[in-house]
Amino acid sequence: MIKHLTGDFETVEYDSKRSFLLHDNHESEMYPFHWHEALEIIMPLENHYVVTVGDIEYDIPVNDVLIIPSGELHKMPQLIPGRRLIFQCASNALSGVAAIESIMRGVSQPLLINREFDKELHSLAKKTLLDILSLNSKRNELADVKIYIALVNLLTAVREQQLEKSRQLLEFDDIKLDEYSEKFDDVMKYIDANYMYDISLERLAKVAGYSKYHFSRIFKQYNSMSYLQYINARRTKAAEHLLLDPNLSITDVAMQAGFKSLTTFNRIFKEIKHCTPTDFKKLFLAH
Repeated sequence: MIKHLTGDFETVEYDSKRSFLLHDNHESEMYPFHWHEALEIIMPLENHYVVTVGDIEYDIPVNDVLIIPSGELHKMPQLIPGRRLIFQCASNALSGVAAIESIMRGVSQPLLINREFDKELHSLAKKTLLDILSLNSKRNELADVKIYIALVNLLTAVREQQLEKSRQLLEFDDIKLDEYSEKFDDVMKYIDANYMYDISLERLAKVAGYSKYHFSRIFKQYNSMSYLQYINARRTKAAEHLLLDPNLSITDVAMQAGFKSLTTFNRIFKEIKHCTPTDFKKLFLAH
């Protein structure tokens, strides 16, 4: 199934004019640790399937769904006969639009969707993958639009489930949830506009209108990551695009993306993308 692997980076080959790919996979093969820029969703149809993401092993029963974010190092370590759907969608098809980027916060970490996690969401995830399987065979532009809509609907439902869980955990009502949504939307816009500069906790708390302690605690609950993790992820995303410019050095990229030092840039970039900025630049310029 993996056609092009350079080191541990997989180049996903999409069909012409498509930004997604569906494998109806029957292969009993082991796949080594690899990563790619695509969001990946896996659902076994016959027999279970084992996937390791980072240092966590997921044993996925039939009809359960595993969502693997873009850039996550993962492998399929066992020879398992059976059938599974493996859907990949290019990250650039899910970025650049504020509304879409907001729901992508729900899949910033690997997510296994089963009945115990959420019965309704599990049912929707299963239906989404089966609908994509059916639509994929039709090979027309309306079918492609419906696949994209089905994916966005699923990701929206994931984010809604997480926000509802946060609401229950923090014991606030819908009015408070709407307040947090508005406040943190302002914070995200501020970070998007200022990631290249130094951003302090004090400044973000002021944008939101909360104390530093309250902002830090609620931000992590609301977004499933700390404000520092979010800033670093935003800077790394900017760095990815800058690294494609052959006229910019690695140091230039680090400074323009908002990292205080080359050492910090190398460390954070490797934590998120599982390769150094130099290796990333070489990989993408080679394809």
